[in-house]
Amino acid sequence: MTSISWAGPSSIYLRSLANSSLTLASSFASFTVRRRCLCRPLLHIKVVGGRFSVRAQNIQTLELALESEEQLKLVKEVKTKLQSLHSDLPVGKNGRDDDELLLWFLKDRKYNVDAAVGKLVKALTWRRDFNVDSLTEESVKNIAATGKAYLHTSPDVLGRPVVVVVAANHFPARDDLIESQKLCIYLIEKALSQLAPDKERILGIFDLRGFTSKNGDLKFVKFLVDVFFNYYPKRLDQVLFVEAPFIFQPGWNIVKPWLKSYASLVRFCTAEVVRQEYFTPDSVPPSFQLK
Repeated sequence: MTSISWAGPSSIYLRSLANSSLTLASSFASFTVRRRCLCRPLLHIKVVGGRFSVRAQNIQTLELALESEEQLKLVKEVKTKLQSLHSDLPVGKNGRDDDELLLWFLKDRKYNVDAAVGKLVKALTWRRDFNVDSLTEESVKNIAATGKAYLHTSPDVLGRPVVVVVAANHFPARDDLIESQKLCIYLIEKALSQLAPDKERILGIFDLRGFTSKNGDLKFVKFLVDVFFNYYPKRLDQVLFVEAPFIFQPGWNIVKPWLKSYASLVRFCTAEVVRQEYFTPDSVPPSFQLK
């Protein structure tokens, strides 16, 4: 039995990484809830001028989380529909029975079950056909060697994984489109795998210094937009366009309508802003370090 006690006006986030029962008691109420298998959402308890204690039985770690019964019911409904209508889709991590994935798409579709199922079918079919789970560092090493994109080794000051795109190293006339797409998906998957328990989104940085018309690639940009809209919804927290030259503006005018509400995530900024506002001196990405 693990016990945590606290008194005073504040907030606490709890998470159980094992199936267990939690008993919560305060000066206002006492109730018991059962931990389920979903892991991202949080239970936020606020006690003003009161006292509560937390006890957990058969628990390895007590950190964050409790999902509402309504969410669990909706996830079960989505899972049942996928099993009944699309049993050929993959199962397991990032499959049709992955509770966390199902909940994420439910949230994206504002808890509309049919809409979530429709979007999940499209996403899971794409993952299977694109062989996402087969992508490895070895399989993308040649295209990665161009230096066109990389996953930074450190998160930004907000704890978000950071994918950096160096536009001047991307040449659509030289590089195979499919290989560039594979690198893109590999980096997104790797970034998401590095999310801290309390983080859900990543930061994208497009280094546009040295960008010329030879680096422009609307086909790849359209692929990237489709990927984040359809297969990784709401996984982008912000996108930085760094030192965009004048020649970039016509392309941006074409792309911006494609982004719809996602356009609000874009910030045009300088390299100095990246260094000063998004990283510490020790965590600045290599391509933004002062020479």
